[in-house]
Amino acid sequence: MVEWQPAPIDRELLEPVLRPLADARTLPGVAYTSAEVFEWERRQFFEGSWCCVGRSDELPAPGAQRAVTVGGAGVLLVRDGAGGLRGYFNTCRHRGHELLPPGTGRTARGIKCPYHSWVYGLGGECRAAPRFGADRGEAADFDRSQFPLLPVPVEEWHGWVFANVSADAPPLAGQLGNADLVVADHQPGRLRLGASSEYEVRANWKIIIENYLECYHCASIHPELCEVTPPDSGFGYPQEPTGLWLGGPMRLRPDAVTMSLSGESLGVPIPSVPAGRRREVGYAALLPNLLVSPHPDYLMTHRLTPLAADRTRVDCAWYFPPAAFDRPGFSPGYAADFWDVTNREDWRACESVQRGTASPGYRPGPISSWEIDVWREMAIIAQGYRSGRLAPFPAPAGVY
Repeated sequence: MVEWQPAPIDRELLEPVLRPLADARTLPGVAYTSAEVFEWERRQFFEGSWCCVGRSDELPAPGAQRAVTVGGAGVLLVRDGAGGLRGYFNTCRHRGHELLPPGTGRTARGIKCPYHSWVYGLGGECRAAPRFGADRGEAADFDRSQFPLLPVPVEEWHGWVFANVSADAPPLAGQLGNADLVVADHQPGRLRLGASSEYEVRANWKIIIENYLECYHCASIHPELCEVTPPDSGFGYPQEPTGLWLGGPMRLRPDAVTMSLSGESLGVPIPSVPAGRRREVGYAALLPNLLVSPHPDYLMTHRLTPLAADRTRVDCAWYFPPAAFDRPGFSPGYAADFWDVTNREDWRACESVQRGTASPGYRPGPISSWEIDVWREMAIIAQGYRSGRLAPFPAPAGVY
């Protein structure tokens, strides 16, 4: 359980962030640069809420195991014998050795600690503890049943896996709210991975999210993006976001059918997407760490793992309908190459913002009407610094 405590930031510095949009100011520099604030965020925001830790298809069958990190905690994801998803702390009950190195996976009938060979079932029960027991003349009253793996709540949503290390976050459904608006038509659980890239960005995780949530900067740094979608083409979803997500779609230009360097698609339309949505590209930040961008013919995600106050790993992935892989000439590169160019433009900008927020000349600035979602995200963060939890920040009537 994550113990409630406010962030190590002067409350007076947060008050301007929570003002109405016209009078609001951006977060103070310490929110992006302080190691103490960063460690607080990992504990309160990441371990204390539901974090996306990957995709369901990374654990395709009973016995599949994968080690991930949430905040500062190691988590072992497991498919049990019935195919159900389980989560455990990635630590042996004997001496605490990791059961699986972080970032790796395996498939096995049980879970074996590589240090002293303790063995656990896929249901977490301790099955073997070598040299413990009356037959060895040691620890005659040793009871393996008292040493199961400690569980971590996990849930699946549209093919993504979420974990809550603190085990006391509000239900995942409440955190996601009506985010089905963004992805349900695309049926992401049926899409297949076509390409992936990993980036290490020398910027705070919040700067990356804030950059993603606005196209105020697009005309300045994204010439390729502006060729296929006008920067001023953003609009809202049919309902205002509820839960901990923010975003909205943008329109494609008349001569573009998707986001690619040519505006052309080498894939096929996602069949479940209605005709009325095949001219839009969605952008949604599911706080604290998943960015979801549905396109007419593919879906892109950025999954953020904060590494330090000024460093974030970003795992980017592109998913396509199965029929695309059967199309002659198909290559996921038409999507991945376009977004690799755009991502790198964004990363340069984010790293510059990071350096700027560390400057003694940085002062919180005003927020444009083109940055409404940035304002809401910053208000959610500021509100969370005060309360110890991420919680929705309602938009005033008429904002969306």
